[in-house]
Amino acid sequence: MQSSRETVVQSSGKDRVLVIMAKAPKPGAVKTRLTPSLSPEAVIDFYCCLLDDTLTLARSLSDVEVAIMCPESDVSELAQMAGGEARVVAQKGEGLAAGLTSVFAQFTESQRRTIAFNSDSPHLPGFVLEDAFETLAEHDVVVGPTHDGGYYLVGAKASHPTLFAHDGMGTSSALERLLSRTQALELSVGLAAPFYDIDVADDLTRLARELRLAPTMAPRTARWLEHWELAAAHRRTGTGNL
Repeated sequence: MQSSRETVVQSSGKDRVLVIMAKAPKPGAVKTRLTPSLSPEAVIDFYCCLLDDTLTLARSLSDVEVAIMCPESDVSELAQMAGGEARVVAQKGEGLAAGLTSVFAQFTESQRRTIAFNSDSPHLPGFVLEDAFETLAEHDVVVGPTHDGGYYLVGAKASHPTLFAHDGMGTSSALERLLSRTQALELSVGLAAPFYDIDVADDLTRLARELRLAPTMAPRTARWLEHWELAAAHRRTGTGNL
């Protein structure tokens, strides 16, 4: 009889894999840089919306296996949230760098094109992910830069255990460190379109503005942000809060 962990790591046989880097929605564990602007409860609600819409985006791609990589303690809760539509795999080690290393150790068998994608860019157009997979067909690594010096996706066709070692994850130099490491490992790199993720209050405002124009890109997040903007307006007039 197989254990639950052995069950979730079975390969689907698909050539392309999109792995969402996620955590269970717990206070102090997700989107911590938003807490000066949002209550802890609001941060959790917002993160759940982001993750739900990210899963919808991932499932909209054709011929792509969808998975979630997370800390081992979060597997059960995230499996419930995924509703059986994405397999959830426990990373080895602590932190995002360990999680990314686990992604490529786990999923790149038979040179499968594997992309690790953050859980807070559900508004990314699907064609950007498709283009990233195509770029990966011609390069060893694909990277999607963010405007703050980080990256929202990284893909490879093989495991490179030192690729994310001491790379300053979560800092403004994360992209620079990653590209430096690919150069040291003599890996060819292709770039996906630059984009932004959601870290601070200004990102919330930008995302709300964009989703007002195109709410179907991330419908659950769009509804949450509409409520957030209304609550902000009420705060300014002294009639409510979030």
